[in-house]
Amino acid sequence: MVTTTYQVQGMTCGHCVSAVSAEVTALPGVTEVAVDLAAGQVKVTSEQPLDDDAVRAAVDEAGYELVGA
Repeated sequence: MVTTTYQVQGMTCGHCVSAVSAEVTALPGVTEVAVDLAAGQVKVTSEQPLDDDAVRAAVDEAGYELVGA
């Protein structure tokens, strides 16, 4: 298992957490997603390292922006 933490910009509420969690969880190989709203971080556990572009696309689809990846 691989755990990676991503910075996400624009999350402000529980709906934000749900939207980001749903999109990132749908990525192939993802086993767990934990969102820290206060820190603006999303911790993703997956079977293999994830492609940053795939994670960025999932976060974009939820309406937010991946920072620094």
